[in-house]
Amino acid sequence: MNSLFLQQVRLVIRTKYLSYKTEQTYIYWITRFIRHHNYQHPESLEEAHVRDFLSYLALTENVAPNTQKVALNALVFLYRHVLQRPPMEFDDFYRAKTAPKLPVVLTPSELRGLFSLITGVYKLCACLMYGSGLRVMEVSRLRVQDVDLTTLSLTVREGKGRKSRVVTLAPELMPYLKRRIEIVRAYHQEDLATPGWEGVYLPFALAKKYPSAPKELGWQYLFPAKKQSLDPRTGLLRRHHIGEQAIQRAVKKAVRASGILKPASCHTLRHSFATHMLQKGADIRTVQEQLGHSDIRTTEIYTHVLRRNGHVVYSPLSDLMLDPSLPPNISEPQASYSLCA
Repeated sequence: MNSLFLQQVRLVIRTKYLSYKTEQTYIYWITRFIRHHNYQHPESLEEAHVRDFLSYLALTENVAPNTQKVALNALVFLYRHVLQRPPMEFDDFYRAKTAPKLPVVLTPSELRGLFSLITGVYKLCACLMYGSGLRVMEVSRLRVQDVDLTTLSLTVREGKGRKSRVVTLAPELMPYLKRRIEIVRAYHQEDLATPGWEGVYLPFALAKKYPSAPKELGWQYLFPAKKQSLDPRTGLLRRHHIGEQAIQRAVKKAVRASGILKPASCHTLRHSFATHMLQKGADIRTVQEQLGHSDIRTTEIYTHVLRRNGHVVYSPLSDLMLDPSLPPNISEPQASYSLCA
């Protein structure tokens, strides 16, 4: 479904500088909403239709609360910014409910086994997710200048909720990150020599403020894709970052191979980071800042492991990498990157 109306929605989304992923998500839910009401134009639909759709998602589709919330956000955006309706009341609908779940956390022994089975670039991504508490999206979008090897920190730009923060970095990762930057440098030289290459993607405001930045090394993705591609929004030739799904598949494959029975995923590494930080005595406010939580109540879920106070920023990855049995194959094989030969 690609109507003129949806094209208008896309245009408004882009004028608000929302991410491409948000654009895809909002278009999906707006399309679902239109189909649910037999392809009636949203202009002719009222609050009751929105409540009916949201209740349908909870009662018939059995979606999770967060999924229903995303659908609500998409419809609020539609009526507020696209159709420019006055504020509407959407509160009176059946809200999806699920039993509260504690986060899955891996033990140090399980983590060692997991890391021993991940290789190449995905191993470094996994180490950053556990060692710095990053989300998979945040890892894939890191840029070269976000790595500060002097202060042992990473800058996370526009993470969840478009918030930025600075997180700790395990010193044991320094040589691997230096190697990674050299790989990016080689890709960058290749890109500069490619006719028609327009530089890396930057949010519109940054691209407008720093017109030369897209072609500077510091703004290139730390984990670039192996091939150049066309930007789906502009059609410009760029080099994107590696896909989140590729990282997720690599971690899932290692989980199965290691025999871990817990439902572990990339986000489990972030959960483990928070729990082990508290276990090491870090203050909960420090953990909140490292994770980028707006509400400390979100962080407090990790105190089910151990309630202790302290004031130390410590990366738990260091404990694992002090173990000499941890294989060193954290970087890509040289043969995989003829650019760097």
